[in-house]
Amino acid sequence: MGDKIYRVDMNTLSYSIEDVPSDWLGLGGRGLTSTIIAKEVDPECHPLGPNNKMVFAPGLLSGTSAANSGRNSLGAKSPLTGGIKESNVGGTSAGIFSKLGVKALIIEGIPQDESKFYQLHVTKEKVEFIEVPELVGKDNYEVLDTMLEKYDKKVAVMSIGRPGENCMLTANVSVKDPQGKLRSHGRGGLGAVMGSKKIKCITVDAEKYKEVTIADPEKFKAASKIFTQALQKNPISGEGLPAYGTNVLVNIINEAGGLPTRNFRAGKYEFAENICGETMAEIINSRDGKTTHACHAGCVIQCSQVYNDKENNYLTSGFEYEMIWAFGANLGIKDLDQIAKIDALMDDLGLDAIETGVALGLAVDAGILEYGDGEKAYSLIADDLANATPLGRIIGSGTEILGKIYGLVRVPTVKGQAIPAYEPRAIKGQGVTYVTSPMGADHTAGYAVATNILNSGGFVDPLKKDGQVELSRNLQIATAAVDSTGMCIFVAFPALDEPECLPALIDMINARFGINLTGDDVTNLGKSILKLEKEFNDKAGLTKADDRIPEFMKYEKLPPHNTIWDFTNEEIDAFWDF
Repeated sequence: MGDKIYRVDMNTLSYSIEDVPSDWLGLGGRGLTSTIIAKEVDPECHPLGPNNKMVFAPGLLSGTSAANSGRNSLGAKSPLTGGIKESNVGGTSAGIFSKLGVKALIIEGIPQDESKFYQLHVTKEKVEFIEVPELVGKDNYEVLDTMLEKYDKKVAVMSIGRPGENCMLTANVSVKDPQGKLRSHGRGGLGAVMGSKKIKCITVDAEKYKEVTIADPEKFKAASKIFTQALQKNPISGEGLPAYGTNVLVNIINEAGGLPTRNFRAGKYEFAENICGETMAEIINSRDGKTTHACHAGCVIQCSQVYNDKENNYLTSGFEYEMIWAFGANLGIKDLDQIAKIDALMDDLGLDAIETGVALGLAVDAGILEYGDGEKAYSLIADDLANATPLGRIIGSGTEILGKIYGLVRVPTVKGQAIPAYEPRAIKGQGVTYVTSPMGADHTAGYAVATNILNSGGFVDPLKKDGQVELSRNLQIATAAVDSTGMCIFVAFPALDEPECLPALIDMINARFGINLTGDDVTNLGKSILKLEKEFNDKAGLTKADDRIPEFMKYEKLPPHNTIWDFTNEEIDAFWDF
């Protein structure tokens, strides 16, 4: 279908455009990034050294008219976990890559002159290497504005701020969205990998692309209509998320006793009502903001939003549950405006909301700040993290390293990555995902909250062990496959509950490529991706001992249910028996 592999060597500042190997033709998104990393990256290499690679790959349906298919994947060896990492994001990059015929962009090596930073400009015919000394020390919005002015807004832009330049393990790769704002390749420290390769930004030309080829347009159109209707009629993807965004979860998770509060000391936050999705929607509507907003073209869920300040001026967008939890319940801040101000700052700097927020929650135990002190939290980010002071570098190294430096015991990480916004002692299926996912503690890897709390795909009691390993396994397998299609993870809700949804998704893939995949083929794809990622981690030196919850969760009872993490090692290790 004319797709190519674009390979960039930063050591020689050269590129090649290659045919796609036959065994990569049926892969996209996470399936392709993890396959390339597993094949081409030495698992024992230093993540910030010359032998790590970055792989960008749109999904199998990216660039088509399929609803919610605008996700782009980025893979590398993570400097935070030491294992494999895939992060996917909305924005504009996936569609433009697909329409240019870029099956994957592989970036390898480090420049011989490490004093210079570069812009990579990817077009249909070539990759340009442009020195950008004027952008060194600048943050994402200034980089974005510069690129949009230079190319008359006809480019996708991926960039890093100062934390990425300084190879901080909390750094993201930021991506332009359709409105000219920012989304993030979050988690795992992939912004540090981009900084290590001395790439300040990547621009992808949007002028000479063609619409992607559909092998059977009529079949695709019919399946796409069924799929879109399934998304819209599902009560979660069609009603709850559009009305209140992902922050609808604050009250839901709080009522379930699973909202981690003050560095995982409780499962309920007494000020949840101050920061919940319903309150946020009232504030947005009173300030002429937007409660529904798409992070990529073709999104029909529109769970994002535009949040304005008290003077009705734009403050931030993509104001997500995990961010609001990390600085709200976790850090004890109860003022949404203050959290939004921090969110805007972290978008500009390119910092991971979960890792930074959990690190700051742990910093309270270290005596660096106090719970509820939003001004101090802001200044630590704006002054210390942004300017790479010694304290900023410690916080910017992530939760686990901060805990070690300060001699702390209650460190909420798995495989070196901070645990996100769902308490594993109260939502045990999610805890199984945290400890078994090759990505480290990652809520999106197998979203057991769907079935533990939201009754999507049935119900498995979140406070009991029964059925949790099987639930997490099935969800992780499905998620690995969905991450390969370019689909948003929220299509999982209708896929679990609307019987026509998953067959329609498979029909779209078949119509796109003229193939005949079955449901079993998709399941087997998910299984093979997980096994491949685990094999990489095994070779990188991770062991069964890394598939464990923090010890304090085994003996500290979590209010209000007073539960502990009570899985045996054997029960967790059985996850991989497939």
